[in-house]
Amino acid sequence: MSTVWIFVGIVALLAVYVIYAYNNFVKFTQRAKEAWADIDVQLKRRYDLIPNLVETVKGYAAHERGVFEEVTEARAKATQVHVDPSNITPEQLQAMAGAESMLTQSLGKLLAVAEAYPDLKANQNFAQLQSELTDTENKIQAARRFYNSNVRELNTALQMFPANIVGNMFSFEAREYFEIDEANAQEREPVAVSF
Repeated sequence: MSTVWIFVGIVALLAVYVIYAYNNFVKFTQRAKEAWADIDVQLKRRYDLIPNLVETVKGYAAHERGVFEEVTEARAKATQVHVDPSNITPEQLQAMAGAESMLTQSLGKLLAVAEAYPDLKANQNFAQLQSELTDTENKIQAARRFYNSNVRELNTALQMFPANIVGNMFSFEAREYFEIDEANAQEREPVAVSF
């Protein structure tokens, strides 16, 4: 009779562990989705600020049309890239990273053009928009780090034994990190503006 109770105890412990591991995978997956939603919110804020910033700078630097067109085009391309938070693929992340890289480069050029106009720097609207855009860029970076740390937790749990058995049994999948494409590493270089 004691052998039966030992067997029942082992099965019960295994069941408790499977439930615990499953719930952890659900938690990690939901955190990753939430973190991606945070990135999406900050990107939307950035997309909303850009037209206002462009219009403000345009008023002062009418002859810098190419920079404005580049920023507008980069913003349009970035807003067309959509990532499904429940099914993030490496291709979606790569497309998003590429579009965001182009937009970041364009914004750098726009802000460099703005630096060349002292009256514009003193303009209260521009200063406020620039401050909000800088704040948004910082929030985007924080959201990316938060997303990547949640993806790291999920991916680590999916690779650790014996949790990986439970993860595979219930078809939990690893996620890709949101990283800037190395092909677009030139965004780390200073922006050169010549008149």
